[in-house]
Amino acid sequence: MKEPILVVMAAGMGSRFGGLKQITPVDDQGHIMMDFSLYDARLAGFRKVVFIIKEAIGPHFMQTVGNRMEPWFDVRYAWQELDKLPEGYRVPEGRVKPFGTGHAIACAAPVIDGPFAVINADDFYGRASFQAIYDFLSGDCAPDCQAMVGYRLENTVTEHGHVARGVCQVEEGYLREITERTHIEKRPEGIVYTEDGVNFHPLDGQTLVSMNLWGFHPTMLDQFTGRFKDFLDRELEKNPLKCEYYLPSVANAQIKEGRGVIRVLPTSDSWHGVTYREDLESVRQAVAALKAAGQYPERLWAK
Repeated sequence: MKEPILVVMAAGMGSRFGGLKQITPVDDQGHIMMDFSLYDARLAGFRKVVFIIKEAIGPHFMQTVGNRMEPWFDVRYAWQELDKLPEGYRVPEGRVKPFGTGHAIACAAPVIDGPFAVINADDFYGRASFQAIYDFLSGDCAPDCQAMVGYRLENTVTEHGHVARGVCQVEEGYLREITERTHIEKRPEGIVYTEDGVNFHPLDGQTLVSMNLWGFHPTMLDQFTGRFKDFLDRELEKNPLKCEYYLPSVANAQIKEGRGVIRVLPTSDSWHGVTYREDLESVRQAVAALKAAGQYPERLWAK
């Protein structure tokens, strides 16, 4: 098995945040959220990284992120574009919404040549989580055994709006099903979700959810690319402008079809993220506290 690769999904433009949140500084030294993820990933053992980005932000991203990481990682790029579709398919007229996280992995497949972890560019995952997924990829990862880091829901919500989370059903340490909830919010009476914007249902704060920190054997790449065609055939006609090919849907299919298991690696780490611009100050405060506690140096990449 080749050494593990870190795949960073950074093609989103941050519509709810109101700007390109992936490269917004979160401390006085100019570090962005990815700096902390990459720092933790390197400490865990990762030495290769694939950035999935859009061509429109490519030059700026390389200048602000990619070039700085080249002394520390073998850096590669993959391009996620709306028109990057299988032969015979085309983008529906009027569509501007990306095709989702599963599509991102399909786009990156040609440059991934080993076991790989997947993260979002704009989330803070915690050092223990990176160590857990690296150890899995270096040891127990197999064609029929993948992994996901599971976070407690109460550690992943924002005070400033709703979030999307993959809600997990876990039995004896293995994922049985993951349900994508696209509207979860924190209220005085607790955490709730809605499917229609009218009816709200409670969710236990201890429920494990996915923050898109996964570990996959390279044979899974064929699943991501092959199932994308099935998704397009099934969903484009029903919802041409907004249907999304979610990464967890591929994991679900593996389980339901009996193709293998997905180990859940639970973590007590707290998530920090900038879903909304109002989240930025709380993230800055969290980063400052972690630095004050000695978990991070003032300058992460000082030689």
